Amino acid sequence: MPGEAVHLRWIGRFGAPLIAFVLTIAPSFSPAHAVEDARKVSVVSFGLFGDQGVFRNEAIGAARIVAGRFGSGPVNVQYNWKKGGGATIEGLARSLQAAANGMDAENDVLFLILTSHGSPDGLAVKAGRLTQTLTPSNLAGMLARTGMRYKVVVISACYSGLFIPRLANPDTLVITAADADHPSFGCRDKAKWTYFGDAFFNVAIRQAKRLKDAFVVARSLVKRRELREHFEPSNPLMAGGENVQPLLVARP
Repeated sequence: MPGEAVHLRWIGRFGAPLIAFVLTIAPSFSPAHAVEDARKVSVVSFGLFGDQGVFRNEAIGAARIVAGRFGSGPVNVQYNWKKGGGATIEGLARSLQAAANGMDAENDVLFLILTSHGSPDGLAVKAGRLTQTLTPSNLAGMLARTGMRYKVVVISACYSGLFIPRLANPDTLVITAADADHPSFGCRDKAKWTYFGDAFFNVAIRQAKRLKDAFVVARSLVKRRELREHFEPSNPLMAGGENVQPLLVARP
């Protein structure tokens, strides 16, 4: 099982092979990038539903890709498994606050990724016998308490659009796998990605320079796949973030 948090550039619950990988790919920056790199992008990525490995896989994979494209700050990945885990509501609040404590609240960017099952009430949290529901008001309160001005929140879950009214504003960009009235797809236990996670993180972000462009590509990919497989469209959404989007331009 995953061990304690590792306090390197990549903070999270990983074994030694992944730590070595991260240390190997950690980018070096030239003086030409000094101004860009002065702004940290800290990534917090949580796989909330422990009974299916797809959410663990997606939390790890999404954090790795986002940090490689946009990040220059610490990365905290946590996930639950069938017997337990620290990706709980309380664990998320602590991780967000810890990330914010090491950042410039007025200039840096906090990038949050959540992946789980969703319902019209919120996101399912399952860690062994513990079951919780992360609601829009829960998450809004956590983010407000960080004191961070610029935030990006990406939620890969059914009905995740219900978080938009509470979270989205000019300084907070919210991207969801579905609208508030529809499920999203691809939550197979041993899969590496959900449909949205694959389209947005694994394909679109690897290619696009800006999150808006990545979202447009991902939405099209998801729609085509759902139509091909005869699913009712999940309708991924993007809202807010007018002030934060210009701050996030992918590295070459």
